[in-house]
Amino acid sequence: MSAYREIVVETFENLGEPAAERIRARPLLGQGLDTHMRVECSSKMREAYALGTKLKIRAKITDRLGGTPFLYCHYSWPYEILSDEEAAEFIKRHNPNAR
Repeated sequence: MSAYREIVVETFENLGEPAAERIRARPLLGQGLDTHMRVECSSKMREAYALGTKLKIRAKITDRLGGTPFLYCHYSWPYEILSDEEAAEFIKRHNPNAR
């Protein structure tokens, strides 16, 4: 569906969703992605840090499971932890129309 690119996601607690994972990830606002879109990525990465942690990952949009599109990042790929300020600056720098 699309090419891989760097995206900033944040972790959050899964409350009431059908997925079994307790800690999920979603893209931050301002990157041209639906913030309700889910991310398939390393569970170790999601669970190793506090809820709300911002992570820069390499991902792409896919619907390879035949359902709702989601972001895919291979579980073994590197990632970077960002502060709130670093995340905002990254989004602003890579998405000049972001607010």
